[in-house]
Amino acid sequence: MINGVGREVLLDWCRRIDVGPFSTLALGERIAYQNHELFVTMAAAAAVTERVRIMSTVVVLPMHPAVEVAKQAASIDVLSGGRLVLGVGVGGRDEDYRALEAPFDRRHQRLDEQVEVMRRVWAGASPFGTVAPVGPTPVQAGGPPLYSGAMGPKAIARSAAWAEGICGFSLDPIGEDHRLVFDRIESAWQLAGRSDAPRHVSSFWYAIGADGQANLHAYGAKYLAIFGDEIAQSMADLCTAWSGQRVRDAISRFEQAGCDELLLVPTSADPHEVDRLAELIG
Repeated sequence: MINGVGREVLLDWCRRIDVGPFSTLALGERIAYQNHELFVTMAAAAAVTERVRIMSTVVVLPMHPAVEVAKQAASIDVLSGGRLVLGVGVGGRDEDYRALEAPFDRRHQRLDEQVEVMRRVWAGASPFGTVAPVGPTPVQAGGPPLYSGAMGPKAIARSAAWAEGICGFSLDPIGEDHRLVFDRIESAWQLAGRSDAPRHVSSFWYAIGADGQANLHAYGAKYLAIFGDEIAQSMADLCTAWSGQRVRDAISRFEQAGCDELLLVPTSADPHEVDRLAELIG
């Protein structure tokens, strides 16, 4: 999500993550922003890695045709040898929807409907009526695992009908009560009659280099600028993972709360950040 990242830097990040002590390489989606397109970047990551899972956190699905996303996801699943994990959500930025000329209304309902369409596509069935089946067939039976980027209680309750788990985000990974969040998700799964427990995936922004606090704040304020300068600055003030010790403390809090997988989101484009983080969590 940092402007000016070219081919060599991007591929260097992917390769370093793949050989490091990490389980997943995750990428997010923005449209009206200075980042590379999500599926193109996931395909590049799939081609230059061999081990780590490739995860979207998240595809803003209602901005796109469901069949197209299903085909893209299946293709990346094949190219990665079955390593794709698909996080999907509705997003919250109408400018991204407007940039793609997609409607912003009914996005929660449309997300549920699109998930059903994608699963039909991955199963080899016709997506609609007499339309021919859409390939390729994913390596993973039934298609890539689906996670929801739901945040509110109603969205989490809807997700309990189809998601393997929730992929969340924390501005303040040190101060927030992660166990309380996970309890709410587990309650939604139980109310939906699920016999399996939800997988808890979460993430946070971090900075561990020189001037970490200032760099973290500047990154957060820029990314959140769509909400207006005052709100963006206030939200950036909540970010707390701005040193090595604070990152370790955050990891420990998530682990104690029962987090299944934690995604650490860098605020620097320097590929050596991967090595510093690997040493930190070593």
